[in-house]
Amino acid sequence: NHLAGGQACARAPSRSTATTAPQGAPIQLSGRAKMLARAAALAVLLPLASAFAFSPSTVLSTQASSLSASSASARLPLRSRLSLRANKRASAPLAGASMMADHGFDYDVIIVGCGVGGHGAALHARSQGLKTAIFTGGDVGGTCVNRGCVPSKALLAAAGRVREMQDAEHLKGFGIEVAGDVKYDREAVAAHAEQLSSNVAKNLGNSLGALGVDTIDEAGEIVSANTVKRAGTDKTVTAKDIILAPGSIPFVPPGITIDGKTVFTSDDSLKLEWIPDWVAIIGSGYIGLEFSDVYTALGSEVTFIEAMDTMMPTFDPEIRRVADRCLISPRKIDGYTSVFATEVTPGEPGQKPVKIKLIDAKTKEEIPDSPLYVDAALVCTGRVPNTKELGLDNMGIETVRGFVQVNEKMQVLDKEGGSVIPNLYCIGDANGKMMLAHAASAQGISAIENIVGRSHEVNHNNIPAACFTHPEIAMVGLTEEQAKAKAAEEGFTFGKSGGSFRANSKALAELESTGIAKVLFNKDSGEVLGVHIIGIHASDLIQECANAMAAGTTVQELSMVVHTHPTLCEVLDEAFKGAVGMSAH
Repeated sequence: NHLAGGQACARAPSRSTATTAPQGAPIQLSGRAKMLARAAALAVLLPLASAFAFSPSTVLSTQASSLSASSASARLPLRSRLSLRANKRASAPLAGASMMADHGFDYDVIIVGCGVGGHGAALHARSQGLKTAIFTGGDVGGTCVNRGCVPSKALLAAAGRVREMQDAEHLKGFGIEVAGDVKYDREAVAAHAEQLSSNVAKNLGNSLGALGVDTIDEAGEIVSANTVKRAGTDKTVTAKDIILAPGSIPFVPPGITIDGKTVFTSDDSLKLEWIPDWVAIIGSGYIGLEFSDVYTALGSEVTFIEAMDTMMPTFDPEIRRVADRCLISPRKIDGYTSVFATEVTPGEPGQKPVKIKLIDAKTKEEIPDSPLYVDAALVCTGRVPNTKELGLDNMGIETVRGFVQVNEKMQVLDKEGGSVIPNLYCIGDANGKMMLAHAASAQGISAIENIVGRSHEVNHNNIPAACFTHPEIAMVGLTEEQAKAKAAEEGFTFGKSGGSFRANSKALAELESTGIAKVLFNKDSGEVLGVHIIGIHASDLIQECANAMAAGTTVQELSMVVHTHPTLCEVLDEAFKGAVGMSAH
């Protein structure tokens, strides 16, 4: 309110025409400065209002209403105008407005599935004044909160501390010595993960109720256009628009028998019911890598079984090489590449080993090391859409390997390349565009934007991803291979620049100097094509890069951004400056 009133307690902008005032008195700003101050206040307050469900009138007081949209648009810099437009789009109408549903349906929007994507869609629907219901299927939070992202981070946090405290050489560098063996309580570690999931799921459920979203405990099944049935009953509810958000489940290849004790997926592994001496991890993607980090820290030996020609096949090649040096080779980890685990037979914990038949991926012949006997096998071979019980057949919808086909507005298509089914949307893992929790949330918000008549498409190329190993790996945009291919196809000059944690004061202070950051860019235009980081807190550092890509910020502009010293983000400063021939100290 102070800013919106045209006064500031901080220094006036260098280009303003503020008059001299006595020390301690409010600085009087010019008309232009007042306008800029009001715009800045709105840019901050409107998103906060949306997040906390305030009425627009609470924020857009008589002071703010005096700001002319046309004059602001004419006078503010381009990016400020874009910011104001985005805030205006996202803020009207906010929760607290009367619910709609005066069109003959029970609701404006029904959401089937209550993972991160469904929850995000529900909250945004209410912020737009839509009468909303969500089918939770008794699983508020979905895979991410209950069986994925959230509890796995709790295990990784505990395992990371065990690993650090067991590293005598690392601690010696700080002048620290731990007397005796480092011990952990397996049950307490597991309880920490379970309690975290429970708390987050409870908070998500409470937020739905607080904003006026009706929750339906059963799973939902589409029976016809605009109608969803409560699974296991004959009761139905209707809505003008329906969003499908059923999520995904672990994929278990044929020939693998899951018993949940000695052969299991990530769903069961998160329970941490025991720590096997030797674990085979089938698949070396994000999930497999994170669990290798947990198991090796807690004392297990790990053998990867990877069907592709290289470990970590979905990661950037240079990142793979660094990861091999710091995540694989120094630890009790070995593995096979170009090998299938075609048969996995469960054993008994502590009594009978798991038997794994190994087949060469190219020759299809059994390899000499087969069968492999281990204490346990973790199956990390990807995930498949949870769409079998959605009732898609009732609408004549054809899927591709279970994935619901959608266009860029998240509207469901009747088949691959087919026609749009009116008023039906699908978000998250079930559409297969990008199987990440935060991508699902972005898609849910986008679907609501399109439902209320504001055309919106998610740019998935600007969505970051992270692997929470020690050290972490994070990325956004294209890999180096993809960026080079794009340059060759479109005829521009490919550029690459890097920064090193070994030259970073904060990383050196933490004795965590392993890692790199590299920026891939278009030399002709300065466009950032991708960024890849491996190192301490990479998952946090990547967001700056994702924001820059989303805003269209060039490497030339990024090279002049000031980074706090000494911080880890100076690794990125080094890479940005290197992209334009500058040096970072």
